[in-house]
Amino acid sequence: MSNYKKSGENINSRLPIIIAEAVILLVLIGIFAILLKSHHETPVTLSGADPAYKELLPDWYFTEGEQTGSIGEGGNEEGNAGEGETGNEEVLPPEELLPPPSFAPQAVESTLPENYIKTVGINVAGTTLAADEKYQASEEESIFFGYGQDYTDAEGVITFRGNNFRDGGSYGYAGMSDFQLDGAWNVTTGTLVHNGAVWSGSGWTGQPLIVKWPKETKAIMNMYDWAKEDDSLVEVIYATMDGNVYFLDLETGKQTRDTLNLGFTFKGAGALDPRGYPIMYLGAGYDSSKGVSRAFIISLIDFSIMYEFGNMDSFSLRGELCYFDGSALVDAETDQLIYPGENGIVYIMKLNTQYDEEAGTLSINPDNVRKWHYYGHRTSLYSYWVGMEGSPTIWCGHMFMCDNGGNMMCIDLNTLELVWVQDILDDSNGTPVLSIEDGHPYIYVSTSFHYGWRSYTTAKIPIWKLDAVTGEIVWQKDYTCYTESGVSGGVQSTIALGKNDLEGYIYVTVAKTDTQNHGILACIDRATGEVKWEFESYYTWSSPILVYNEDGSGYVVFCTYGNNMYLLDGLSGEVLDSFNLLGGVEATPAAYEDMIVVGTRKCLIWGVKMS
Repeated sequence: MSNYKKSGENINSRLPIIIAEAVILLVLIGIFAILLKSHHETPVTLSGADPAYKELLPDWYFTEGEQTGSIGEGGNEEGNAGEGETGNEEVLPPEELLPPPSFAPQAVESTLPENYIKTVGINVAGTTLAADEKYQASEEESIFFGYGQDYTDAEGVITFRGNNFRDGGSYGYAGMSDFQLDGAWNVTTGTLVHNGAVWSGSGWTGQPLIVKWPKETKAIMNMYDWAKEDDSLVEVIYATMDGNVYFLDLETGKQTRDTLNLGFTFKGAGALDPRGYPIMYLGAGYDSSKGVSRAFIISLIDFSIMYEFGNMDSFSLRGELCYFDGSALVDAETDQLIYPGENGIVYIMKLNTQYDEEAGTLSINPDNVRKWHYYGHRTSLYSYWVGMEGSPTIWCGHMFMCDNGGNMMCIDLNTLELVWVQDILDDSNGTPVLSIEDGHPYIYVSTSFHYGWRSYTTAKIPIWKLDAVTGEIVWQKDYTCYTESGVSGGVQSTIALGKNDLEGYIYVTVAKTDTQNHGILACIDRATGEVKWEFESYYTWSSPILVYNEDGSGYVVFCTYGNNMYLLDGLSGEVLDSFNLLGGVEATPAAYEDMIVVGTRKCLIWGVKMS
């Protein structure tokens, strides 16, 4: 008994110490649990989500055993888990998987702007700043732009390549099983002639816009009654070189409203407002009997022209030339339009949009127009001109832009300062494509071969992967191309960025590779720059697009000046089908689910069904 009593006495004397130690242990366990929870509260499960977004995350985001049911890793497209997994983890939409965007670019020695650009100029609200005067956007007008998939909630393709990363061009799933292309309909367009120049059908870049408007928005538009009442209607909006904008039913090609005649040649795609407002931003690509070229902001409620700009701009360093072939972007957060022109000016303007859908009213009152221009070291009246024909790519307040003078530029839109410039050798008309890989931004871009600038016979055409932070070349793949006066060889198109099963590859069309009429479509490994496969065809300026089935399998659609549209397996390059469009194609197609739309130089707009 005495022994037990002695033990009880020892326990009683140590009880406060034991309790204190237990409390400390519980606190430590709690802290560890909080840390463990915070480590895992950003879900890593990709089952059921688009595998394309996996590439946007850095390697450290994933740890072994934390992915369940992702396509190609033992699961299926419904998100069912692979062998040995439960598949019960919470699945969040792709945007919630992405880390907050952050970007702080800076030049290195080889990409210093002064290496290539002699002067820049800034004009704010009609006043040109002195050379040593700095510009800084106000907090209210500070431009940002996040990830490409966050650009719009609109259903469709509403700007060239769909968003601010320029990595789209198709919307929804193709749902193919037979892998056939069938002409569903075609619509005849026309020709516009001015000063001896003949502009027929649809030209470069010529991408249609495709959108499914909400019923409430259609109700206030000048659509035909049957179109307003059709809840399944998807509208094709196609600006063409005959001076018209056509409005068509995607399924049948039937007109949804009257044709809008503006009387100018339209080569570019135009753009719709990402907020879903019934506004179209459209630039003319050549002068006409109605005057010199310009950019329009058009109400799609009643076709009224709400604003025009760019024509005969005294701030231009390119005389009276004022063409707009690119496709604008709108910063929805700050209500600002960003639109570069071939006159060498980047336009940024506050729109002051007032839209009341219930009342059916829409107005804009642009002010605080900012303009930025530049002049290159090798620019002259005859070659390496200032001017931008492609479309702007924007992320985190910075615009990536190619120009006619062989410059690939990164511009801070909130200070209008050049951050870096890369030499891309020649007249460059394609649009840069932005890709986030393991958390790091890269640009894919190429150039054309303008007759007489570098050679009159053949020249090297590189395809580049650039580090978007510094502008440095990561890799380049070279092709040798021919050219001719007025019909450039090389890459006039915009590169297509693979997603889903095509993640890890880019697709590019190269014109005039072996002869004047020869061209290739190349599938290139994004990591190494090595060619996976090539398909030889008639040459093309048209940009390829990528379409996908729900299981993630990807396919390439591209058109040539040899009249054909091709459907290829994106991984193998196997030709699955082709379709004769009865005319050469310079324009770029767009796709909505199982329908492709593209125009030809022979004055036909085609609706082609994938089955």
